[in-house]
Amino acid sequence: MSARMAAVAVLAALLVGLLAGLLALAPGREQSVPARAVPADASLDFTADQIATGDELSSRVRVPSLISLAVSLAVVLALGLTGAGAALVQAAARPLGGGWVWQVLLGGLVVLGLVRLATLPFAAWAETIRRDAGLSTRSWGSWAVDVLKGFGINTAILLVALLALVALARAMPRWWWVPAAFGAAVLVVVVSFLYPLVVEPVFNRFESMPEGPLRTSLLELAEQDGVPVDDVLVADASRRTSTLNAYVSGFGASRRIVVYDTLVDQAPADEVRLVVAHELGHAADNDVLKGTLVGALGAAAAMVALFLVLGWQPLLQRAGVSGMGDGRVVALVVALVTVTSLLTAPVQSWASRRVEARADQHALDLTRDPVTFTQMQRRLALTAKADVTPNPVLFWWFGSHPSAPQRLAAARSWALDNDVPEPPPLAADAP
Repeated sequence: MSARMAAVAVLAALLVGLLAGLLALAPGREQSVPARAVPADASLDFTADQIATGDELSSRVRVPSLISLAVSLAVVLALGLTGAGAALVQAAARPLGGGWVWQVLLGGLVVLGLVRLATLPFAAWAETIRRDAGLSTRSWGSWAVDVLKGFGINTAILLVALLALVALARAMPRWWWVPAAFGAAVLVVVVSFLYPLVVEPVFNRFESMPEGPLRTSLLELAEQDGVPVDDVLVADASRRTSTLNAYVSGFGASRRIVVYDTLVDQAPADEVRLVVAHELGHAADNDVLKGTLVGALGAAAAMVALFLVLGWQPLLQRAGVSGMGDGRVVALVVALVTVTSLLTAPVQSWASRRVEARADQHALDLTRDPVTFTQMQRRLALTAKADVTPNPVLFWWFGSHPSAPQRLAAARSWALDNDVPEPPPLAADAP
């Protein structure tokens, strides 16, 4: 069997596995369709002014965000699908001899740096809007530091991966995709495991929640849920944002449940408990581990697909490169990765929304308190000045969580199905 035919067969198998993984990840535990489903209705829980505020803020942020997306696509395609990218990479490496290693490292740094610089004004524009709305508490200096940190970490990981790919392609021109697929899958797992231990501390400081009734209640909730939790960490998120949040990251020995200090400071203890119950749902169903394994399959499939795409000579000629073993290929690879990420975003968003909806149900099953759940969801939405009537196309493409009205409707449906008093409308309540 030729290398290309073998790659096609392996890619087909990986795509089947990826589809099965997504279906296994999204539904998770068995979920029954509510017997009495309550339709989502933003007007039940949000006033007209609150709905308008979220819509107006979303519309303002959407402009620089979409322009930034368009600019980044234009830049990577202009560099990756013409000889300009290859020439730029070659020129960047020339001062150090022009070898393939420097083409990947220096050329890749220049390509990624140009894309970031091209989109930086729009990121600053969006930050200005968030600052004006009171959602960002960062100074411009701390914002710039965060931008540099994020760029540095992402660029380092990508350049190391690109260097390994080019090295494999030079050593195994016809079969480099085999170790590349395995290596990409391993990289996803390693990064996911180390992320809470290595990357998160770069951006935030974490401390154990102080001893007291809240900490005791949360640890008892985890014990009741059968989820091993030795500690609950509080992140100093108030240095960057006024929004309320919590999350779970890592798996195995690196798993942690983190709550924002803003949540602890501003929300009642029973609402914090509901937020943590949601995060316990992620931990109980091993969502991070499952998502990591699905991501590993996706990364492996991407490497095999990259091998097949780079076998198309018209594309290589257009980009001015000879193949994956050519160090100047980095601009083309960045373009292909960017386009693929954008095109697959709806699938990732769909799976994420399903996972989040299941964690909501877990929180309701665990606490049996839909009234506090709805109060908590409303508080989160209002504090974030969220768009509770999002644009349906953008929500389908990029929405990682169900909308606030959808989550509130699900809580009411759960109450009806479980013979628990249905939460009353909240629109008349004080914000």
